[in-house]
Amino acid sequence: MLKYVIKRIIMIIPVVLAVSFIVFFIMDFVPSDPAINALGDGATEQQLEYYRETHGLNDPLPVRYVRYMGGILKGDLGESYANKQPVWDLFFAKFPNTLRLAVASVIFTVVLSIPLGIVAAVKENTIVDTICSAVSFVGLSMPNFWQGLLFIMLFSVNLKWLPATGAVGIKSLILPAITCGSGNMAALTRITRSSMLDVLKQDYLRTARAKGQSERKIILHHAFRNAQIPVVTQIGIQMSTLIGGAVLTERVFAWPGVGAFLVDSILKSDFEVVTGFVIMLAIFVSVILLLVDVLYAFLDPRIKAQYSKN
Repeated sequence: MLKYVIKRIIMIIPVVLAVSFIVFFIMDFVPSDPAINALGDGATEQQLEYYRETHGLNDPLPVRYVRYMGGILKGDLGESYANKQPVWDLFFAKFPNTLRLAVASVIFTVVLSIPLGIVAAVKENTIVDTICSAVSFVGLSMPNFWQGLLFIMLFSVNLKWLPATGAVGIKSLILPAITCGSGNMAALTRITRSSMLDVLKQDYLRTARAKGQSERKIILHHAFRNAQIPVVTQIGIQMSTLIGGAVLTERVFAWPGVGAFLVDSILKSDFEVVTGFVIMLAIFVSVILLLVDVLYAFLDPRIKAQYSKN
């Protein structure tokens, strides 16, 4: 098991290298001058050229890439051209807000989707199954930005129950979390339903019923326990996606997260911020997927035995 975890951690290195090079390559084709963005339109050509030279912007792409990766090995993600602040500080100023939103959204999705999926599977091909599926697809049927605007109009403008924007306190987290989570409900509900349907047809459940166990215990303890692997996988995917930043939701609710700041940095051609943020997000996403794989071993002893052989 430990060997497997070490291998997965080592695999993060080529992922970071590939992601960083792709970002460098793409940003090099952006038709914008970071020197102008940093110094303003009033800067002279001599000032612009001096800025490009001192910041290594005139160097070839491979040279800039190697120099940047050398800085990362020293714990230096560079400095923002636009904000004149270390990229490391900027990232960890925004990341806690993104993490809060991602965790709250996943909790909202799990609390609603898993019960809906279980009930839909138990009541297969009935009106209850249809209703559960329809409820899960409500959030998917509307774009996030439109749903967010409707929530603001209803709960903030009309009812004045919740704040419309900002990231101050638990109340400001409710609307963005529901907006993000409702869009993921359909996928998790369908995964839960299909996984439960596969398990409910197994012979060992008939044996459990023959032994006189309650239907509730059979469904929750036996069936759902053996249907958790696909569900956990979907939760991990949703969590990793939200860690990358729910850009539209962050824009609508003025949520100071990584996604919205990253988009602003791209528009400003702030290469250091874009590269540093993407690399850090790639690392965090890789760690989340690693934790999901490790969690498999605790849910299924057969998977743990397989990891132990690697």
